[in-house]
Amino acid sequence: MIAPSSSAADLIAHLQTLRSENNIAGMARFGIVTDTAIGISNPDLQKIARSAKKDHVRAKELWASGIREARMLALYTFEPKRLTATEARTLAADFNSWEIVDCAADLFIEANLDALIPNFAADIREFVRRTAFAMIAGAAVRRKTDSDQSLLAYLPLIEAHATDPRNFVRKAVNWALRNIGKRNRACHAPALALAERLAASTDKTARWIGKDAVRELTGEKLLARL
Repeated sequence: MIAPSSSAADLIAHLQTLRSENNIAGMARFGIVTDTAIGISNPDLQKIARSAKKDHVRAKELWASGIREARMLALYTFEPKRLTATEARTLAADFNSWEIVDCAADLFIEANLDALIPNFAADIREFVRRTAFAMIAGAAVRRKTDSDQSLLAYLPLIEAHATDPRNFVRKAVNWALRNIGKRNRACHAPALALAERLAASTDKTARWIGKDAVRELTGEKLLARL
C-alpha cells in the first residue's frame, strides 16, 4: 500500500512489481532511454505520486537509484518550493532522456528557477541544453501572470541556438518558439517574425525550425483564437 509514509525503498519495491517488458519495448520506440526502465507509464506513475505525496528528501533518494521510473516519481514528488538551483543543476547532470528532461523542466518552472535557463542553454550537453528550451516552452503555457516581455526576452536565445542540429535540442528550440508565439497577440508577431527569419536561413536546422514554426503560427485556428 502506497502512502505518504512510504520510504524510497518501499516505492522502488512497488515499482518493480509492475515491470512490463512490452511497455519497455514501446518506450524504446518513442526514443525513451530504457536501460534502467521498468516499463510503467507516466499516468500510472502520477497516480502513485498522488498517493505517496510530496517528500523532498525521499525524492532525492528515489533519484539516486538511477531507475527511470523512480526518477520520474522523484520529479513528481519533489517539493518545488524547496528545490534549489544547486539541486536542479545536480539533477540536470544526470539527464539522458527527453521525457525526463521535459518533466524536470516543468518542476524547475514551478520552482521559479528561471535564472538557470541561460546557463542550461549555454551547456554543450544535449539534454541539459534541451532543458533550457523545455523550460521556456513550459513557462509560455503555465505562467499565465508572467509579463509578455519576460518571454519575448528569450527570442534572442532561441535564435542563438537555432543552428544546433541535435534532434532533442532542435525540437525543443522549435517548441519554445511556437509556444511563445501561441501565447497571445502581443507575443505572436515577434515570434512569427523570428520564425520567418529562421525559415529563410541558409542553415538547414534553423530553416527547419523556422518553417515548422511559421506553419503553426499562421494556422487558421490559431489566428482565429488570437
